[in-house]
Amino acid sequence: EVQLVESGGGLVQAGGSLRLSCAASGFTFDDYPKGWFRQAPGKEREGVSCIGNVDDRTYYADSVKGRFTISSDNAKNTFYLQMNSLKPEDTAVYYCAAPVSDCANFLIGVPNVGADFRSWGQGTQVTVSS
Repeated sequence: EVQLVESGGGLVQAGGSLRLSCAASGFTFDDYPKGWFRQAPGKEREGVSCIGNVDDRTYYADSVKGRFTISSDNAKNTFYLQMNSLKPEDTAVYYCAAPVSDCANFLIGVPNVGADFRSWGQGTQVTVSS
């Protein structure tokens, strides 16, 4: 059974930074891409970032490109989302997701469980004040 446990998140002023972590178990960590998506109140899920399993290639939504960085520590079975220069529009519940089927598809449209990813974390609130 895939288990994903998130940590991080919180309240930060615009321009600040936060780091999310996702500890994973229940699948061969090195063999699959991993990602993050978010959901703001009244909005659909939005793929934020993904990291591939072959060469750690990274993918980002246009809305976060240049500000967010995804990384993975295979020794710890943990992946991360470093969020810098946060904006009020980044306010949402953030979820880690793994295994991801395909990073490119994960960031197109609404990522769906089953088709785009197998499991997700409990979610962590990120609130950015102006």
